[in-house]
Amino acid sequence: MHPRIEDYALIGDLQTAALVGRDGSIDWLCLPRFDSGACFAALLGGKDNGHWSLAPRDPDARAQRSYRGDSLILDTVWETGTGSVRVTDFMPQRDRQPDVVRIVEGLSGSVEMRGVLRLRFDYGRVVPWVRATEGSRVAIAGPDSVWLRTPEQSTTYGKDFSTRSDLTVAAGERSAFVLTWHPSHEPRPIQIDPFAALQDAMDDWQGWSARCRYQGPYREAVIRSLITLKALTYAPTGGIVAAPTTSLPEELGGVRNWDYRYCWLRDASLTLNCLLSAGYLDEAGAWRDWLLRAVAGAPDDLQIMYGLAGERRLPEAELPWLTGYCDSAPVRIGNAAVEQRQLDVYGEVLDTFHIARSSGLPAEPHAWSIQRALVDYLESNWRDPDEGLWEIRGPRRHFVHSKVMAWVAADRVVQAIEAFPKFGGDTDRWRAMRDEVRREVCERGYDADRGTFTQFYGSRELDAATLLIPRVGFLPADDLRVLSTIDTVRRELSHEGLVRRYSTEGISVDGLPGSEGTFLACSFWLVDALQLSGRRDEAQEMFERLLGLRNDVGLLSEEYDPVARRQLGNFPQAFSHIGLVGTAFGLQDGAAAH
Repeated sequence: MHPRIEDYALIGDLQTAALVGRDGSIDWLCLPRFDSGACFAALLGGKDNGHWSLAPRDPDARAQRSYRGDSLILDTVWETGTGSVRVTDFMPQRDRQPDVVRIVEGLSGSVEMRGVLRLRFDYGRVVPWVRATEGSRVAIAGPDSVWLRTPEQSTTYGKDFSTRSDLTVAAGERSAFVLTWHPSHEPRPIQIDPFAALQDAMDDWQGWSARCRYQGPYREAVIRSLITLKALTYAPTGGIVAAPTTSLPEELGGVRNWDYRYCWLRDASLTLNCLLSAGYLDEAGAWRDWLLRAVAGAPDDLQIMYGLAGERRLPEAELPWLTGYCDSAPVRIGNAAVEQRQLDVYGEVLDTFHIARSSGLPAEPHAWSIQRALVDYLESNWRDPDEGLWEIRGPRRHFVHSKVMAWVAADRVVQAIEAFPKFGGDTDRWRAMRDEVRREVCERGYDADRGTFTQFYGSRELDAATLLIPRVGFLPADDLRVLSTIDTVRRELSHEGLVRRYSTEGISVDGLPGSEGTFLACSFWLVDALQLSGRRDEAQEMFERLLGLRNDVGLLSEEYDPVARRQLGNFPQAFSHIGLVGTAFGLQDGAAAH
């Protein structure tokens, strides 16, 4: 039986990340990058697919965990019948190789601990050859090599294709386990001092968190979400993955299981806005520069997502040897949506550059020429159907949100030239495009009988993405069509007070069987729409309910099942934490305006 998704916490080193369960087991870790093959894949199969547990041998031990201050250092305190211990898990921000450090510290009495390391490379399929050497154990298979350094006072031995370590810890004693990956053809990796690394990691995270400008009533939640977004950043390039996991299901037992270990362009605008609002100009600049490199080239060759360094080929495949989380198969790696046509990303990219300019981020010399090329392409193609932001695997449609984002693209370049005439461009043509898009959307995308913007032209279905209309400036928040859309979406797409993306009942637009949970980002969008339309009390009440859905260490997945009261989808999800931060700032700005 798999732990609940919310039973996991995140540790990482800004190049990859691991999920640590309440039971002390690391059940997911890809090395050396977020998108590499997993060496611990128990999350999507069973313990035989790889894990690393470290916990008291007492079966009745009770655990309580928290992050240490404003950091990504996880402390789990175990209470047993003979004493208590603290296990501290973290990954140092690496100089070269990735390390996972687990420090056991005796707090009272004496506690017998057991560690079980079961390495399985290539997503749980390959059993490595393990041998003892130079005071460590090394596991090798193909290109992968992992070294385990255990405390001198532990008894370490092999059993059932795993490495076990038994250790008794008394009050005041401290011992460390260090797991290090490196390419198998290279010499032994450099050993780190785990205790010095702990202090360095704490200093790094505390120093970074102290730069946050948010001082409102939700600071703890905002800081935790910003730390999570930072942890999902691939430091060498500045790209941000949507989540560190693949194939955590949107419906238990269903097939809506996707690989989110890549960088989506549409996240760019919201991510950049969060970072700039919070005062993180360096990170925002790195993300903007990643974006410039990724979108460089012919405008008609723009993809909706890229690899961590801007890679374009992300072929989708299934891993049949993994049964899936809670038997939710198939398990997928790669993402076929990379081939989709999603016209809204042009608006997202151009809005990103607009936000960067407005926030004073120094412009790159070639950025404007790329923006002009993108809007010129969109001017000729915005009338075409596409797969939309929800990456439907059904027929292309004229999605209202895609058209709205085409309006955003034209609006942002017009604003740019109005503010900086030296940029140059045909503002009359782009104003005409902007006016035409708005006119068409209001005529073909609005159902006057029902009083709501719809999912696509000619449809009676709703789409939570229409809640973004006032936020992007397409129509003012007090427009009667906007107010009516907010109420209709809230009434018809709400489930136990939370918002679904769209209806999946009957023959769904996405071409997939089954259903899904409520979408947390959409629920934050509803809070934003309520706040912008003057319903501040309702907005604040809903926001605080959403904060209550976070797990015990402040993390959110992609979706939430309000009936089973559990998180669903890939975890932790950048889009959800982006929504939390953006909404917290929106509520703060709204309060200041009053």
